[in-house]
Amino acid sequence: MAFYLSPAARSFTHLHSSSLPLPPSSSPSLRRSRRRSLIPSHPVSFPFLLHLHRHPHKPLNVYLEDPNTSPPSTPSSNPTPSKNSIWVNPNSPRASRLRQHTSGSRYALLIRLAASLDSSDSSDLAISTVLASLGSAASEQDAVTVLNSMSNSHNAVLALRWFQSNIRIKREVILHNVALKVFRKSKDWAGAEALWWKMLEKGIKPDNVTFTTMISCARFCNKPEQAVKLFEKMPEFGCCPDDITYSAMIDAYGRSSNVEMALELYGRAREEKWQLDPATFATVIRVYGMSGDFDGALNVYEEMKALGVKPNVFIYNTLLDAMGRAGRPWQVKTIYREMCSTGLAPNRATYSALLRAYAKARYAEDALSVYKQMKKEMELDVILYNMLLSMCADVGLVDEAVKIFNEMKGLSDESKPDSWSYSALITAYSCSGKVSEAETMLNNMLDAGFQPNIFVLTSLIQCYGKAGRTDSVVEAFDKLLGWGIKPDDRFCGCLLNVAAQTTTEELGKIIGCIERGNTRLGSLVMLLVDEGSNNDTIRQEAEVLFNNVSSEVKRAYSNCLIDLCVNLNYLERACVLLNLAIQLEIYTDLQSRSATQWSLHVKSLSLGAALTALHVWMNDLTKSLQSGQDLPPLLGIHTGHGKHRYSEKGLASSFEPHLREIGAPFHEAPDKAGWFLTTKVAAQSWLESGNSSYIAAA
Repeated sequence: MAFYLSPAARSFTHLHSSSLPLPPSSSPSLRRSRRRSLIPSHPVSFPFLLHLHRHPHKPLNVYLEDPNTSPPSTPSSNPTPSKNSIWVNPNSPRASRLRQHTSGSRYALLIRLAASLDSSDSSDLAISTVLASLGSAASEQDAVTVLNSMSNSHNAVLALRWFQSNIRIKREVILHNVALKVFRKSKDWAGAEALWWKMLEKGIKPDNVTFTTMISCARFCNKPEQAVKLFEKMPEFGCCPDDITYSAMIDAYGRSSNVEMALELYGRAREEKWQLDPATFATVIRVYGMSGDFDGALNVYEEMKALGVKPNVFIYNTLLDAMGRAGRPWQVKTIYREMCSTGLAPNRATYSALLRAYAKARYAEDALSVYKQMKKEMELDVILYNMLLSMCADVGLVDEAVKIFNEMKGLSDESKPDSWSYSALITAYSCSGKVSEAETMLNNMLDAGFQPNIFVLTSLIQCYGKAGRTDSVVEAFDKLLGWGIKPDDRFCGCLLNVAAQTTTEELGKIIGCIERGNTRLGSLVMLLVDEGSNNDTIRQEAEVLFNNVSSEVKRAYSNCLIDLCVNLNYLERACVLLNLAIQLEIYTDLQSRSATQWSLHVKSLSLGAALTALHVWMNDLTKSLQSGQDLPPLLGIHTGHGKHRYSEKGLASSFEPHLREIGAPFHEAPDKAGWFLTTKVAAQSWLESGNSSYIAAA
């Protein structure tokens, strides 16, 4: 049987004899002999034979011949190979294109059958009716072609069953592999797994293709743990993974949180020069990012580009997310600019990564710019809105927070304010000391049907404490207990911070709340304010407290307890607490020494704790001089230049007046933000004068 090109297909090919050139050095006779040598002596060895019949002034006539059947006679052409025929290798890309564009070919018929099977009812009768058109001449190759072209995984199983019952199959594993690819195509893991177990029950031994298909199916279905299980089963069936499988496993191990194995395989990939796809590179970048090795993530990105692999949007998004979590907004900017320069368009994930990065780093201008751009293209979800509101609260952009909140109220249900939105806005008001606005928003939150959580009340209590409204603090604490909310370590730390700001006359009210929230903390505060308490007892009780609170609040507790002692003018007790905190490694690296500079680092301390650390440092410097040790050329105090969210001033601006008050010769460095510096001569003169002893009074 011969299959001829349709007119449309002929216009597609429009081949002339000049389209198959031989080397110019060949003689005409040699060209003819070479052309005749292209005709195989045994045509049946090819699935289809392609003839290109030419006419000196007309386009070539192209048709496909099934070697198992006799070609039909046609008035327009002679299908018998002759000197006027040109044979095309049926395995070449040209043959594939010609075959697929030949409407009467066997291949086209099988493709149409596959489409009919996909749209057919999912029943044995319906599938049998469609496949019956193949007749008794159906072959194993037909089955492979049909199954490979299907996309309906359920019907593919029924078609597989029909082929198993109606044709002679030499290798069952091949048909099952093709059927498994349909499940992979449709991301049907349950169906793929069911067919896998049926294979094993029938005694059909899976081969490398089976495992590769199943592993990639698990990968596409977001089931990396299943991919790992299959990979580790390969040796049981005598299968050896190839580079493609290993590459897929880097992704699978990475997504199943087996970081060690993922990085081990990636190391092999680099050494053995495996071909890795962009998805695998993205996973390795994410693995490095999740493990905290952000430089490693950047190195993978650079290696990928060096290998000629073009980053896609998914890779850029993964890298942006990693750099955002690393707190490197400047690198986020660089990577985003590079992405845009390649012509790739940012999507929702891109904007989300940018917002998270800028909001975390308090890059307010950049975050708001991304927000405005994102609004033009899509609607933000409530999570991103809340992220923006929290950032505005952190940096004191109350007006922007109010504007964003009001925009949310006019959006769809997915973007309307939730309890976290109200909480963020209350925090924004509280941080700015706008007590009445914070209270109004709390009432609005209740009217909207949201019960305030512990974070809302923590913000509100901080606001009341800053405003000196001690009775309101007590009322808010009573509300918390009345709503059945149990005070946690952070909330008690908030009360402790309020206590450090409260006057001696009203301190008892706050201590009462602390005792009700945390008995052990309340007992320690009572010891600190009692003039007759023993320092050893205070140290013991403080150590017990620090060993029983969560690690994330230890530094805040220590800062507030020392602040309380400094405010009560109990500097000796403050030094006891500071030394304990250093011993327990709550504070680390407060002092550093090099050949050219000795420094005190108080950036992470509260004002009271920083002054206490200054007192201890000055004593250490005095002892160094008394022992005959020379001071370095430069001495410095590093305070940082940021500010606390509930304070208008940072540590530097609060610390400087105290330095002036005690006459310390430290001055803010104009070229080093957050540093106060002095020379060896000035520091030595001041220390020897005895003026440093007055630091206790500060």
